[in-house]
Amino acid sequence: MKKRRIVAGAAALGLALSLAACSAGGRASTDNGGGSTDNKGALVGVAMPTKVSERWIKDGNAVKSDLEKAGYKVDLEYADNKIPQQVQQVSNMITKGAKVLIVASIDGGSLSDQLDAAAKAGIKVISYDRLLTGNKNVDYYVSFDNYKVGVDQANSLLTGLGLLDEDGKKTDEKGPFNIEVFAGSPDDNNATFFFNGAMDTLKPYLEDGTLKIGSGQDGFTQAATQQWDPAKAQSRMQNLVAKSYSGGTKLDGVLSPYDGMSIGIISALQGAGFGSGDRPLPTITGQDAEAASVKSIVDGQQYSTIYKDTRQLAEKSASMAEDLLSGKKPEVNDTKTYDNKVKVVPTYLFQPTVVTKDNYEKVLIDSGYYTEADLK
Repeated sequence: MKKRRIVAGAAALGLALSLAACSAGGRASTDNGGGSTDNKGALVGVAMPTKVSERWIKDGNAVKSDLEKAGYKVDLEYADNKIPQQVQQVSNMITKGAKVLIVASIDGGSLSDQLDAAAKAGIKVISYDRLLTGNKNVDYYVSFDNYKVGVDQANSLLTGLGLLDEDGKKTDEKGPFNIEVFAGSPDDNNATFFFNGAMDTLKPYLEDGTLKIGSGQDGFTQAATQQWDPAKAQSRMQNLVAKSYSGGTKLDGVLSPYDGMSIGIISALQGAGFGSGDRPLPTITGQDAEAASVKSIVDGQQYSTIYKDTRQLAEKSASMAEDLLSGKKPEVNDTKTYDNKVKVVPTYLFQPTVVTKDNYEKVLIDSGYYTEADLK
C-alpha cells in the first residue's frame, strides 16, 4: 500500500522525487517491515482458542481493552477449540480488512493458508503465546519463557516432595518417590517446551533412582493430552491408578502442565481414594494460576501452579500491534529460540512465577490479578 502511494506521488512530482521516494521505501522495509503510518483507528483481529479455559477469556479481554484504549477497533473471536472455526474466523478478519492479526492458535500449523492470505494483503501477524508453525508469514511472537515454565514445574514438584528446599537447594531426602508425568496437547508448540524443560530437570533424579515413573510412561507421546482436555487427563489418571497403584502402591507426585488438567487429575485420584485416610494426595503441579486451582492450592490439594501474568502478554501484543500500525519496529528480546520450522520468529519473552500456598497472596492478590473475594 505504501509503495503504491510512493509510486503515484513520484509520477506526479517527477523523476528526482521518484528516486527519493524509492530510497525512503527501502528504509521503511528495513526499519519496520513495511508497516504503514496512517492506520489510526484501524481494525485488529484477535483470535483466541477457547473460552473453556479461564485464562483465554482474561487474555482476550485484556488485549481488546488495551487496543481499544489506544484507539483501534478490535474483532475478538473465540473458536471453541475447533480448528475449522478458527480458520474461518481468521479468514473473516482478513476479509473485514484487519491490518494486524493477533493469533493464539488451537493447532499451530492449521492456519497456513490464512497466513499466506494475510501476507498477500499486507497484514502483519503476531503469534500470541502459542507459536504459529510451518509458515514464514509470522512476524512476531509474544509469550513466556516456555522451557523455563517446565523447569519451574519440575522444581516445584521436587520441592513439594522435599528433595529441594525453598531456596532450590538439594536436601538430604533420598526417596525413592513414585511419580507420573503429563504433557499438554501435541498440536501446541508450547507443550513440548514445557515437557522438555520439566523432564530435563527431573532426569538426574530419574537416572539415580530417586524418582521412578511407576507406569513407565515417560515419553511425550505417552503423556500428551489432546487440547489440554481436563476430562482426558482425568481418564488417563484413572487408568494409571488402575494399572500401577490399585494395590496400595504409593503415588508421591504428578507433573501436570496445566491447571485444568490438574483439577481432572485430582478428581480421578479422589475417586480412587486418595486424599482420605492414610492415602494422601500426591504433590501436583499446574500452570496458569486459574482461580479454581488457586483455591485448590489454598485448600491443600494441588501443590503449585505457574503464574503467567496475562496482562503482560496483552500489553506487549497490543504495543507490538501499535508499533506495526505506526511504522515502528516492535521490541523483542529473543531472536534465536523460537523456530517455527520455517523461520526463527522474533520474540518477546516474559518470565513465569511459581505460586504455592505460601506466596499466593503476595503474587496474585497484592498484584491485583485477583481479589480476595475471587479466591473464596
